[in-house]
Amino acid sequence: MGTTELWVVVAIIGLALAFDFVNGFHDSANSIATVVSTRVLSPSQAVVWAAFFNFIAFLFFGLHVARTIGKGVVDPSSVTVAVLAAGLIGAIVWDLITWWLGIPTSSSHALVGGFAGAAVAHAGWGVLIVPGLTKIAVFIIVAPVLGMAMGFVFMVITYWVFRRATPSGVSGLFKRLQLLSSAAYSLGHGGNDAQKTMGIILAVLIAGGILDKKADIPLWVVLSCHAAMGLGTLMGGWRIVKTMGQKICHLQPVHGFSAETAGALCLYGATWFGIPVSTTHTITGSIIGVGATRGIRAVKWQIAGTLVWAWVLTIPAAALVAALSWHFFALLGWR
Repeated sequence: MGTTELWVVVAIIGLALAFDFVNGFHDSANSIATVVSTRVLSPSQAVVWAAFFNFIAFLFFGLHVARTIGKGVVDPSSVTVAVLAAGLIGAIVWDLITWWLGIPTSSSHALVGGFAGAAVAHAGWGVLIVPGLTKIAVFIIVAPVLGMAMGFVFMVITYWVFRRATPSGVSGLFKRLQLLSSAAYSLGHGGNDAQKTMGIILAVLIAGGILDKKADIPLWVVLSCHAAMGLGTLMGGWRIVKTMGQKICHLQPVHGFSAETAGALCLYGATWFGIPVSTTHTITGSIIGVGATRGIRAVKWQIAGTLVWAWVLTIPAAALVAALSWHFFALLGWR
């Protein structure tokens, strides 16, 4: 590989880490919204807490999700560095748009959509790996529904266990427990989301001829992706925190604990099975499920409906931006 080509690969890896940073920034609300809205931690304390557990998540999870993104969405033989650059641009642009609007969409699905859209623009629809995309598409629906069901059930169980306790008597307990549930969710967030960028960087290294197609993910890629996500989380996407923590339903420490615990359990299962689910969809579903235990009117369904429309649009919107980016690169002679 020539020097120019090597620098191109380095630049694309830098762009991938920039996406990981934006991912952490955009999705920090997933980890901190409940713990901030219940006032268990201040905003500055919450982002440090979440960022720490985002980073150390690599100690607890395998790399199944990264392999799904790197080799299970698009045929690796059809991937070029231009495709990867365009895909990352599509994901970053959509993340920034939705952050500005305060809409908690999925960075994961933006990445998948961008990657797929750029690849199709480059080589046609035949490059898509249908089983991998089907698994991801199914969990657009399954993740929030499962989060909602588990949030509802976990909240009901919590109510039953503490049915004889007074709210004032358990308030301190759940404030302490919510520190643990927030840490658990941040681990799941880091474990699932950081791996998606690892998969893209693996594809970059393979497309650039640095690694063999059968190669696994180097340790430096693992560490750099977790570090970039942790730094992004430290910045805190406060527009989305407000939506997640206040606009869907009113939360107290007991509700935050139940939503985070239910969401964390969903993420752990998905990560172990190599399914790149949306941490945003999962925690939103859990918050709705917890809120629904207080009655249908406790949840602001109009807000929830707006979020669902944004979720549906994420993959095609990111794919469109990525495809346009690839065509722009092609006009410059870079395919």
